[in-house]
Amino acid sequence: MNLTAATPIHTSSYPPSSLHSNPFNSISPRPSFSSFTPRRFSPLLASSSAATTPPSLHMDSHRLHKGIAEFYDQSSGLWENVWGQHMHHGFYDPHSSVSLSDHRAAQIRMIEETLRFAGVEAATAVVDVGCGIGGSSRYLATKFGAKCRGITLSPVQAKRAQEISAAEGLSDKVCFEVADALNQPFSDGEFDLVWSMESGEHMPDKSKFVSELVRVTAPGGTIIIVTWCHRDLGPSESSLQPWELKLLQKICDGFYLPAWCSTADYVKLLQSHNLQDIKRADWSENVAPFWPAVIRSAFTWKGFTSLLRTGWKTIRGALVMPLMIEGFNKDLIKFAIITCRKPQ
Repeated sequence: MNLTAATPIHTSSYPPSSLHSNPFNSISPRPSFSSFTPRRFSPLLASSSAATTPPSLHMDSHRLHKGIAEFYDQSSGLWENVWGQHMHHGFYDPHSSVSLSDHRAAQIRMIEETLRFAGVEAATAVVDVGCGIGGSSRYLATKFGAKCRGITLSPVQAKRAQEISAAEGLSDKVCFEVADALNQPFSDGEFDLVWSMESGEHMPDKSKFVSELVRVTAPGGTIIIVTWCHRDLGPSESSLQPWELKLLQKICDGFYLPAWCSTADYVKLLQSHNLQDIKRADWSENVAPFWPAVIRSAFTWKGFTSLLRTGWKTIRGALVMPLMIEGFNKDLIKFAIITCRKPQ
């Protein structure tokens, strides 16, 4: 789970600060999977990306964003204390038996498998959309010698990401700020690698989210989206089943998530921008050991006492973790990777 929320900030709660400063003078711009054409567009996605929104829903969105920021402000320290810098799933061999010590290595493997799937062998300018405390940014900066910009909704995460980077001597390579993923503070075509590791699920407008990823990608650059999705709809389906919608709503309430969409929805959005080499994969089996491990860590003495200190929002999130396992086991929730390339 990526404890990052790069969603819109429509509030004056987070005034400009030193977190917005940019130390960079400039930033220069397994089995294969074929392109996929979805049969239909998820009604959940359609509702989340409507062109006009009633005033009452704007207020709901405001509360959602505020709740997300507070959730990650409170919980990021706990996550780092137990799991380290990488606030995302690990990648495992299907049906493998793993111990707790294997999980941090699996989180690094997730990054490497993602790069391999996308065919990324080099990068010079990277944006980490939903950066958490900067684990992916630092890894990519070190691996490629790239300059990385990370954005998050959480001031606590951005500050901590800067602190860790300074301690590791990477302040000249990475920079973090509080910013809106749906209105990114970057120029068109600024990055040759656009990286979104488990932040898409927090985006209330998936269409705008994809549009911004495309906008900041340089010609020939790569876009990577790794995210939770609901299952694709079948040819005869117009929506998910009632029990599925109910289960997803419970998870949304616990994790401050907006409407879900399917992997097919993301592919269709990318196709609408005439992007090339669109590939998708379902890595649900590869992340299966992760959620049980998170739950076990919460019930250690260290995890339990830390959880109590973080506050109700984090506790509420912990209580819905078994529902994530249920969703995966019932093939409702999918852990998806979608990659593509912007034409030259």
